[in-house]
Amino acid sequence: MVLITEQNNRDRDESGRPRNTRARDALGRPLPAGSAGVPRIPDDLDLPPARSLSYAQDLLNQGLAFNAHEVLEAAWKNGPADERPLWQGLAQLAVGVTHIQRGNVDGAITLLRRGSLHLDTVDQPRPHAVDVDGLLAWAAALVDDLDAGADIATPRLRPALTVTPG
Repeated sequence: MVLITEQNNRDRDESGRPRNTRARDALGRPLPAGSAGVPRIPDDLDLPPARSLSYAQDLLNQGLAFNAHEVLEAAWKNGPADERPLWQGLAQLAVGVTHIQRGNVDGAITLLRRGSLHLDTVDQPRPHAVDVDGLLAWAAALVDDLDAGADIATPRLRPALTVTPG
């Protein structure tokens, strides 16, 4: 159940946390009331790590980086404390992609760097086959190209989150 408080007219859940129930477009921007938008990621999403990674990868591959971010953020908030830098870094990389998709180069660079800082603290062996080294290289190259004003082709916004065996 979502409550709308009269004080600030903001959606809130039973515990008082802010929630936004408005429909969103493919880039995560709120749409006018009554719009359909893309399917939302449930606020209470709690998946095993492999399923979170698979779901986020599918969303990234569809160009839905904002939704991928929500899946990764749920894993970050629901996972064990020692894995939080991993999930936080992944979520921030997805938000960086969202900023690229929205045309916000400065925001993209900030989030890609911030996500990389978190991922850089993840110990070996990398949990859940996450390709931390590959993602760090991908983010660094993307930041360099964004800094240089290069156009970013859509396929570059779909990084592989995990290492494929074999």
